[in-house]
Formats: sequence, structure tokens, C-alpha cells
Amino acid sequence: MTIAPDGRKMLRLEVRNAQTPIEKKPPWIKTRAKMGPEYNELMNLVKGEGLHTVCQEAGCPNIFECWEDREATFLIGGEQCTRRCDFCQIDTGKPSALDRDEPRRVAESVQKMQLRYSTITGVARDDLPDGGAWLYAETVRQIHELNPDTGVENLIPDFNGIPELLTEVFESRPEVLAHNVETVPRIFKRIRPAFRYERSLDVITQARDFGLVTKSNLILGMGETREEVSEALRDLHAAGCDLITITQYLRPSPRHHPVERWVKPEEFVELSAEATEIGFAGVMSGPLVRSSYRAGRLYQQAVEAREQARA
Repeated sequence: MTIAPDGRKMLRLEVRNAQTPIEKKPPWIKTRAKMGPEYNELMNLVKGEGLHTVCQEAGCPNIFECWEDREATFLIGGEQCTRRCDFCQIDTGKPSALDRDEPRRVAESVQKMQLRYSTITGVARDDLPDGGAWLYAETVRQIHELNPDTGVENLIPDFNGIPELLTEVFESRPEVLAHNVETVPRIFKRIRPAFRYERSLDVITQARDFGLVTKSNLILGMGETREEVSEALRDLHAAGCDLITITQYLRPSPRHHPVERWVKPEEFVELSAEATEIGFAGVMSGPLVRSSYRAGRLYQQAVEAREQARA
């Protein structure tokens, strides 16, 4: 029996993935630490108060830039996800009981960090009757109540496409409603077996119809072709997606899907221009971009685009 680091038996897919060694990263997959005054102040505060952010715990390469902008990301719902995507480092298993006090604690962390913009993401909670919809919505409400000048981006699962659950989240009125498609239709089922491509597009459409600014993400290097990326961009824009981030897949461990290709920086520049031409209000495209990278700036681009459309 092959055992995963979290103590469970490895899936056959994970065993097969592990037969491919971790790939050597190309020279452009690197970042330089630029510790400005805002970053240093936040780091001292986080350490002193015992606060927790995804930025730190996931070792995000963009932490220096985002914290300098007073932006941070928080993970809610626990550390165990009820679904397994082949690129994601979050463990799959039985989640702990719902912590109904978590929204308050996250809101207080946002307040202590004096954030200008916060991103809330979390695990899928298919074990709960509402799929965790209340938790996502309440976290947004608590942040807004305690921090009325702080923008909130809510990066959600698909809640199985159930309109009532999605509406509960939409009614909390985050500045941005994000749902990441992540990959192209041909390989979607292999990479994200518990999700559906068309359902994910519909989540974005429902959010846009509700009047929210919408956002999604595409990860490159998992087996897609260049033309398929273009098609996915067109699908997302047609579904009502305002903002898009495009990034390189970085394999978290040997158990995860191997890297199929390293996308050169020039291609990310081309994709940024293409996405802008398609009509996205804001685009972030690069090897080390993550879905919450410079999220506040992207949101402002969406606001400006809507104001221009009304003029």
C-alpha cells in the first residue's frame, strides 16, 4: 500500500503521477524578494498577532508585492476539501465541523492588518447541506461590517450550480465574485473530476446577471493546447467574465499532475494582449501570477470599465 503524506492510501491516479519525477523549473520561474515598508509592517503584525494568511502558508511568490499593496488572502472552511483537483495542494478528506466563528475572526484579521483589499477562498464543503454557502457569505458580511472601506473578493466553489446557494453568496455583495475554471474542456474532467466546465461557466453567468464583477483563472501547462486556451478565453468572456488571470502550473508534489510544458513569458504577454482584445476589463498574465495577484488593481480596472460603459 502506498501512503500519502497525510496518512491516507494514495489514489491510483496519484501513484501514476508519482512515477514522473518533479520537473526542473526554467530560469524565468523565480522571483526576487522586495521587502518594502508596508510588507515589513504587515509581517511584524501577522507574527505578533498570530494571524494566518494563505499568502504565507502557501509560500506565495507574490507576497511582497501584494502585502506592499495591503492585500492578503484568507482560506476558510478548514484544511480538508471534499473534492480533489489534480493540481491543488489542499488535502482531500473529511473536513472538521463547521466553525461558525471563523467569519468574525477573519474580519478581525483584516481589520488588524488594515487591508485595502482582501480575498476569501476556501475548500469545497459538500459534506454540509448548503455546501458552505453561509460561511462564504457570512465572511463577506463580517468583513464589510468591520471594514467598510476594504474591498472583498470571494473566490468560491461551484456549489453544484444550485441557484439558491449561489444567490445566498451573491447577496453578500462582494466587490468581486470569482470562480476559477482553471483549464480547458478537453482535459477538464481529468484535472477537475468533481466539477463541470459548463457548470463553472454558468456560475460566472449567474454572478454577472446578479450585477457582480466577475473573475476567473486559467492555469497553463497541464496538457492544453494554445488554441484551446484561446477558446477558453472566449468562452469565459461570453459567459460574462470581467477579469481574468492566466498563470503557469507549478506542481505541488509528485502526487500531483505532472507539468506538461513550461510556458514562456512571451506567450503570457501574447495571451494578455489577446484577452484584452477579446474584451476582458482586466488581465493579469504571467508565469508567477496567481488568481489573487494584484486583485485590488484588477477590480479597479473593472470599475473603470463599467463607468466608461455607462458614459
